[in-house]
Formats: sequence, structure tokens, C-alpha cells
Amino acid sequence: MKIFIKNMVCSRCIAAVEDIFNRADVKIKSVILGEVETESEVAPEKMGSIEKQLLDTGFERIMDSTHQLVEKIKNLIIVKIRELDIDEDFLVSEFLSSKLHKDYSSLSKTFSQNENITLEQFFILQKIEKVKELLLYNEFNLTEIAGKLGYKSVQHLSTQFRNTTGFTPTEFKKLKDHNRKSLDSL
Repeated sequence: MKIFIKNMVCSRCIAAVEDIFNRADVKIKSVILGEVETESEVAPEKMGSIEKQLLDTGFERIMDSTHQLVEKIKNLIIVKIRELDIDEDFLVSEFLSSKLHKDYSSLSKTFSQNENITLEQFFILQKIEKVKELLLYNEFNLTEIAGKLGYKSVQHLSTQFRNTTGFTPTEFKKLKDHNRKSLDSL
């Protein structure tokens, strides 16, 4: 049985959801971002308890296929950015179409209708949050960050960063309150 779950964005989310199912004594085959596969059907009373625990932990079971698709799109983008392996020629449209085997225009329309933001805007917001994280950790300089996230130049990254945050990357690093957002709130 596959159960789709909203707001899973990292490995800690996977561990938290896995723990919820284990505490409910439900045997699971696998847990990936946005999805739990159980070995058998889950009894309704157990599922009710699991759903409550998921909500208490900031997750939510997704019942309809449209919301499941939107969550898959989000998770694919989040994982792609987390890998820090986006080249200059990367196209989110080709990436999502190939991963989900659907026409990008329908994916984009479904996403926009359900999230009140375009897919491209979501992708940019995710990249900017990753830039913020990398700036704060001082692991890479701005040139390296630009290269790892598919920006054509540091200027391109800086312009997009300023348009999104209101600050240049350098100004952002100097702030006392770095105003980071959780990935599930974007």
C-alpha cells in the first residue's frame, strides 16, 4: 500500500515518518520523500492514529492524485538542488517531464493552480534558499555556488538573489537575522 505524505523535504523527515509508522507497528517496505510503502493494508483505526501523529509532526497525508503530483514535483526539485549538480544548460521543464513522464505544460498548470506560484518561481526560491544555506556555512565561495546551482555567472546569481531577497549575497551574510525559510514553507 502506498501512502503519500506532504511536507517531507529531507532525510530527517524520512526518519520521523518512518518512526511514526514503526511506533504504530506498521511494517514498511520503503520510505522516500513524500511516500511510504507498507507491506500490507493499514487498518483504518491505525491509519487514523498515524494521520494524527503525522499532523502533529508537521506532515499531512495526501489523498488526491493532483496533490500527490504536486508533492512529487516539489520533492524532485528539492532533491535536485540538494545534490548541487545543476549545470548551466539545466532545464527544469525537461527534468520534470523526463522524471514524471508527463508534458511540462500540464505539470506547470497543475502546480500553479495548486500552489499559487509558478514552477519556475518555486525552483528559483528553492535555489535561493540553498544559496543562503551555502553562504552561511562558508563551504563554497560565490563563484563555486553559482557553478553548482547552474547559474551562468556570479552576476546572474547575485541579481536573482537580490530580486528575491532584497539583499546582495554579501549584504545577506552581514545580516544578524538571516531570515531562512524551511523548504516545506516555500
